[in-house]
Amino acid sequence: MEDTIAAISTPPGEGGIGIIRISGEDALSILKKIFRTPSGKTEMNDHLLVYGHIQDPENGQILDEVLSVYMKAPRTYTAEDVVEIDCHGGIVPLRKILQLVYRCGARPAEPGEFTERAFLNGRLDLPQAEAVMDMISARADKTYDAAIGQLSGTLSEKIRDIRAMLMDIRVLVTVNIEYPDEDIEIMTYQKLKEDLQPVLQKTAALLKTSETGRILSSGLKIAIVGKPNVGKSSLMNRMLRESRAIVTDIPGTTRDTIREDMKLRGIPISLIDTAGIRETEDQIEALGIEKSRDSWSSADLVLLVLDAGKPLSDEDVEILQHADPEKTIVIVNKADLPEKLDLQQMRNLIPGAQEISASMKQGDGLEKIEDAIEQRVYKGSVQANQQVIITNVRHKQLLEEADHHLNDAVKLADMGEPLEIIDLDLEAAYENLGEIIGDAVGDDVIEEVFSRFCLGK
Repeated sequence: MEDTIAAISTPPGEGGIGIIRISGEDALSILKKIFRTPSGKTEMNDHLLVYGHIQDPENGQILDEVLSVYMKAPRTYTAEDVVEIDCHGGIVPLRKILQLVYRCGARPAEPGEFTERAFLNGRLDLPQAEAVMDMISARADKTYDAAIGQLSGTLSEKIRDIRAMLMDIRVLVTVNIEYPDEDIEIMTYQKLKEDLQPVLQKTAALLKTSETGRILSSGLKIAIVGKPNVGKSSLMNRMLRESRAIVTDIPGTTRDTIREDMKLRGIPISLIDTAGIRETEDQIEALGIEKSRDSWSSADLVLLVLDAGKPLSDEDVEILQHADPEKTIVIVNKADLPEKLDLQQMRNLIPGAQEISASMKQGDGLEKIEDAIEQRVYKGSVQANQQVIITNVRHKQLLEEADHHLNDAVKLADMGEPLEIIDLDLEAAYENLGEIIGDAVGDDVIEEVFSRFCLGK
């Protein structure tokens, strides 16, 4: 990579500071052509921020008052010589300075090319590089925490540990295949299966975190459903800590789905208040109810709200019968009123569903609801502060493939198949794991990964 690249590394728009990043062997020489200090000196000390002006070398025009820093390889983000110019934020000064940098020998960077160079130069492995983008796009604290854990290399360490265990097994298998008559440890089918168990346990443990990781990455989609006037909008307003949905005693007030993004204890949430489900001749309300059913079916979690002060209606029964107990929390609202709801009838209609008594009018039960949502995210198998959580779809798919090959190897051992056949699955699993960390990955995968990055990173 002999060429030098440059790009704006700050978001477009007006701001106090804008940053132009230059990386490559000509980074310093380009800076010297356009940067002038008040004393006229052109020497730049490593990792020292210097005040001066950007000046067009052809006509002497000063473009901006800036701070510049030169960072000598390899102690830089890309492990190459890097220059950063901190100018005034805004489209015009950034564009003018960047055009000048291009004229002096740099070329425009591709999306993610700075991080790609960091990967290719060995400063970051592939999961660490992907974690950079996860940090930038993080919508909530827990998403950010998961990205920080991955950036620190904890996922890569675990994958390398699993690969090392698998390599030890493969070495013994290969020796038994190639030198069966030598005085070596015999790899029996029983020993092979016993040696593979810790490997299978470690891959399974990582895979268990993937659903939590998906939620932390994409957000938990929660639909609030129920018939009209049971307190759905009040629940939404309580969770948002603001009056977002209109609350009245008139049935059908909410005629369309209302979606709000929020953070609950550091977890990204998409909260959807749906139109009350009932029979109606109002065409607009009927469309809203149809959208409610769609939101309900596509949600990760459903908060099904019932009125504790009234017996179950036909609408309540229909909703309860169609609800999935596994992904439903029943909120028995208006617990401050005399109880008329038949709880046993309700439980018979949705057996096994979690149930919480609450009063949105009084604010009672909200903490229990939020506790239940948090527990659903971590599902008892993942700790809220756990460093290694699989948030990347690519990692999950490769882990699933590796796990599949490892289980196939165990099945083949049970069937007494030759070690040569079993080793094909062991090798495939080893390669799957290597592709996660970039040790066994093709150029097409690298190109796909870094094409998703933003320009300037």
